[in-house]
Amino acid sequence: MNQEEEVLIYCLYFTASRFARNMNKLAEEIFDFGDLAPSYLYMIMTVKFHPGITQKELCQKLSIAPSTSTRFIDKLEKQKLVTRRMEGKQSLISLTDEGEAIYQQFRMSLKELFRSYSDVLGKEFSLDLSRMLHESSLKIEEGK
Repeated sequence: MNQEEEVLIYCLYFTASRFARNMNKLAEEIFDFGDLAPSYLYMIMTVKFHPGITQKELCQKLSIAPSTSTRFIDKLEKQKLVTRRMEGKQSLISLTDEGEAIYQQFRMSLKELFRSYSDVLGKEFSLDLSRMLHESSLKIEEGK
């Protein structure tokens, strides 16, 4: 192995970015939700699991900035996939019936995505890799 290959292989930033690009390509082939990017679908899923979730809680669960969540919620509300109601100073987010239907389609797509990459990587390796990436992300976030 030459020095260039060594640097690329053992650079977590490079390998994680490369892996993310490959996963994005795979997800784009499987997820067919018009102009809704996967990030919006994960927001819909989070709202499904936590009806009436606050915008602040959404930001924490999805590790996104408040300005990003505002933009996402605005778009989802415009498409009538979520509703937003104010309770005091807090904005509470819930799914509409249309949002519930998108969530159900998304869950099916997630299963298809998992089958697609686990056919290549193996089921156990895929589960282990996902868990390790999740734990690693948490540690890096906590270490800041």
